[in-house]
Amino acid sequence: MQKSLSAVFEKDLIRLKAEIEAYADEEKLWLKSEGINNSAGNLCLHILGNLNNYIGAILGNTGYVRNRPAEFSEKTSKEFLIKSLEETTEMVKNVILSLDISVFDQTYPDNVFGHEMKTDFFLIHLVGHLNYHLGQINYHRRILCYN
Repeated sequence: MQKSLSAVFEKDLIRLKAEIEAYADEEKLWLKSEGINNSAGNLCLHILGNLNNYIGAILGNTGYVRNRPAEFSEKTSKEFLIKSLEETTEMVKNVILSLDISVFDQTYPDNVFGHEMKTDFFLIHLVGHLNYHLGQINYHRRILCYN
């Protein structure tokens, strides 16, 4: 389970980095189009905050403090997003691979959805959450960069 989860997160975060790098015009990272509520840059910040909070801070005790509202309102540089994606990819791999195997069958320490769930279930949920927003970013890039 550990190696598989680590590999899937790494693969998808590398894909996310490639999506961000594909924005030739950095300003387009922060644009919204009709019917699109969030920019690609803000979705990327949201993914970074999500993983650094739920995997880094809670499972890895990294000390990360999340500011979720800022994920949807701040603008940073493309360079910052790419560097943060690289750092987050390493953090996710390291934390997941360092967990004792028994943790995956234990209750996740944060009651995220208002009910208890196993850590393995929540980590699988986080993979789905990452991919949901990765797809949005891909669509956003194709709409704004090819029109």
